[in-house]
Amino acid sequence: MAYADVNGQRLYFEDTGGDNTANEGDVIVFSHGLLMDHEMFAPQVAALRDRWRCITWDERAHGATETSSDAFSYWDSAADVLGLLDHLGVERAVLAGMSQGGFLSQRAALTAPERVRALILIDTQAGGEDPAVREGYDQLIETWATADEAPQEILDIVAAIILGDDWAGTPAWQDKWRTVTPEQLRQAYNTLVSREDVGPRLSELSIPTLVVHGELDAAISVPLAQALADALNGKLEIIEGAGHAANLTHPEPSNQAIEAFLATL
Repeated sequence: MAYADVNGQRLYFEDTGGDNTANEGDVIVFSHGLLMDHEMFAPQVAALRDRWRCITWDERAHGATETSSDAFSYWDSAADVLGLLDHLGVERAVLAGMSQGGFLSQRAALTAPERVRALILIDTQAGGEDPAVREGYDQLIETWATADEAPQEILDIVAAIILGDDWAGTPAWQDKWRTVTPEQLRQAYNTLVSREDVGPRLSELSIPTLVVHGELDAAISVPLAQALADALNGKLEIIEGAGHAANLTHPEPSNQAIEAFLATL
């Protein structure tokens, strides 16, 4: 197990290590969504590792990362991914992020655009949390955090939002969610709902961008994905039949879009 001590955290990461020495300068860092971890990018790593050095990691309050109890923002998470690049001696990389991984990847690009070769933004947006849905999310998280164990009804709602209906891999992710502590849950959720809109700043960036979005994403609508692609002068690729974690539940069309985009760099 590999860890990097970055910004007062002990970040867990996995690194294919540039197996293909002919392309050792081609690096892509994958950042996961809320309640997920580095394993959600297993289909992408499997598809790309013979040509790209693939780095996956667990963000604060997630997975095997050892997180401080301090409140944090996605700007802090952006500093974490840049610090991880420093730890690994990587000057420049493609940043690929799903949902909250996209939030932090946008902020990393705004912080240090010279270090971002390209952006791949999956089922994410530039804006803050919609107040119209915030109350329902607040109740769901508080019910979960105060229960003796994660209620199956809550886990099913979360799975429907993130993974869609009747996906075969759902039970394994629900088993992971049962291990999330109330402290981790509240810490990660508070960061999510307190984020600000970075849309007005995206015009500062001139970085090649691909936006991949599930056609049936219940958490972030397709028009928000289109707005993100437009703000970054990027390409929007809609994954038919996919929900909020398109790269995980529909890996083949997602990988096709990602590989076609990477081939243009």
